[in-house]
Amino acid sequence: MSKTHYYFKLNKPPKVLSQFVRVQKRKKRLLGELYDFPEHTMSVGRLDENSEGLLLLTTNGRESDRICRSGVEKEYYVQVDGCITHEAILQLQQGVEIGVNGEKYLTKPSKVFVLDKTPYNEPGYRIRDDRHGPTSWVSITIKEGKFRQVRKMTAAVGFPTLRLVRWRIGNITLEGMKSGEVVALNFFDA
Repeated sequence: MSKTHYYFKLNKPPKVLSQFVRVQKRKKRLLGELYDFPEHTMSVGRLDENSEGLLLLTTNGRESDRICRSGVEKEYYVQVDGCITHEAILQLQQGVEIGVNGEKYLTKPSKVFVLDKTPYNEPGYRIRDDRHGPTSWVSITIKEGKFRQVRKMTAAVGFPTLRLVRWRIGNITLEGMKSGEVVALNFFDA
């Protein structure tokens, strides 16, 4: 007899931890506080506390593992400090050296381009206003997912991340979703 599995996509707001169980004494919001998920639901990958955007959830551990290990594209909209340069974009595209678990790691080549306008206007927490200096928005698409990789990549080229929004995993996007919204899916087509 096969078990019925559940699949969801969530537009994770900032200041919410990508976990269901409190492992520290800190009073932070958890995923289970956003929606009444079925027992054994797990997130497919994670977003750090300050990041926002697309998070996939499922009760199917095999599907979670497939997405995490198969090189599925993940696209992020990233607001960086300053007017990002063409040279920095080229470096990000070719791969940059970051630290992972105390070791030097060269990221794989990625798709990176500057966005002409703010791509994501969902009200989140305000980072800062223009009087504190210019910012740029870039799209970064990677097929790996090291700990805080995108933040480390932009910092490595001199443009620290101010706001990070995961927009897409494979073919699944945030299109039309509000912050904190959960949508049940039939399956993942990522």
